Amino acid sequence: MDIDTLLRSLACEDLPPEVQARAGMCLLDLTAIAVGGAQLPMARLIADHAHGQFGGPCPLLLDGRGASPAGVALAAGMTVDALDGHDGYNPAKGHAGCGVFAALLAYAQATGRMDGPAFLAALVAGYEAACRIAVVQHASVPDYHTSGSWVAVACAGLGARYLGLGGTALRHAMGIAEYHGPRSQMMRVIDHPTMLKDGSGWGAMAGVSAAYLAQAGFTGAPALTVEAAAGAFDDLGQRWLILEQYFKPYPVCRWAHAPVEAGLALRRAHGLSPAQIRAVQVETFHESVRLAKAEPATTEEAQYSTSYPLAVALVRGRITPQDVDGPALLDPEIRRLAQATTLLEHEKANAAFPGTRLARVTLTLADGRHLRSDWHRPRWDGDSPPSEAEIRGKYREIAEPALGRARAGALEATVRNLPRDGLAPYLALMSQPISRRTKPASPE
Repeated sequence: MDIDTLLRSLACEDLPPEVQARAGMCLLDLTAIAVGGAQLPMARLIADHAHGQFGGPCPLLLDGRGASPAGVALAAGMTVDALDGHDGYNPAKGHAGCGVFAALLAYAQATGRMDGPAFLAALVAGYEAACRIAVVQHASVPDYHTSGSWVAVACAGLGARYLGLGGTALRHAMGIAEYHGPRSQMMRVIDHPTMLKDGSGWGAMAGVSAAYLAQAGFTGAPALTVEAAAGAFDDLGQRWLILEQYFKPYPVCRWAHAPVEAGLALRRAHGLSPAQIRAVQVETFHESVRLAKAEPATTEEAQYSTSYPLAVALVRGRITPQDVDGPALLDPEIRRLAQATTLLEHEKANAAFPGTRLARVTLTLADGRHLRSDWHRPRWDGDSPPSEAEIRGKYREIAEPALGRARAGALEATVRNLPRDGLAPYLALMSQPISRRTKPASPE
């Protein structure tokens, strides 16, 4: 199978059963994160912008107002990114599903193509293309770029099947997207956390715009991440990268997950209360150490931190969407432990990154004891994914408080029944408005 076939004509019947099942699982997980993200101020701001600046007939995700396909893609991608609990691919150091999901919702609404199996096949095609393009791009540039920079190319390519682009137009679409996609530096937002996040929404918008431009005859430079990618696509149809995605049990940067797991292991093993802990030391890889916000004032600062989510886990024994916004940011015990955390690079963890993210935690207790964990890696990694039941549990924990049990259950059923009932029932529920918080939480 070549990239042209993958993007334009991969069909659900071409997929092994486990790949079809994983596509449904990814869709449900992305849906959960979209619902959770839609309540955050970032999602409201981007929905207002998409409606005001990209007005059109397509309903915005969980909003109801209209926008153009490019506006829908922008808002949907950034709504998912707002909560930062979506799946990702370790070698890409980023997320394929967020941008691909956003672009496909835009294309499907704009064209009225609601076939369920075709949508799932397109979702798989997006993961397969985006993850390979990401690895090629990372090998060709000195800076570490956001997911939007490479997912844009895949999103443009997916437009070929919805807009009927031939091979030449497909080539131009991907070239336009690569040239105009957001080549933004990821470590910049790590050091200065803001709503810029991982660029997935902007990448989806760039990709969708590129496909429509190519349909109209606009020409673009070759997409070098595709056309100069020797060997990168040779295993299409044999190795399915959608099966190698990690999932997030916590809505914070993946680089903080290994320290959280190490801290939770010590908490469980020793039956610790937060008051017993006087200091925390984390040994991990360079990028996780760069997540250095100990006193977050915003959701974004809480998500791009290692010490804060670790402190939440040590105090509360878990991390939920409510822990990265609102009163949790002011919790004195969480703030005390976050401020008492020291982050150290370790050569073992650096050597394992990005394929594996490792961390070890040492707790200093009030009685003078020191407790050191084993080396831990994040839960639900690509080679040890969650079960379908665990993803359904995650979905309900996020969706039911936001939507109510009845609507959350109905939406879950539309994902489960997508192959039989098509996309229309899902989009009908995902287009209905949801309550949003109007101001960012702040300790000021």
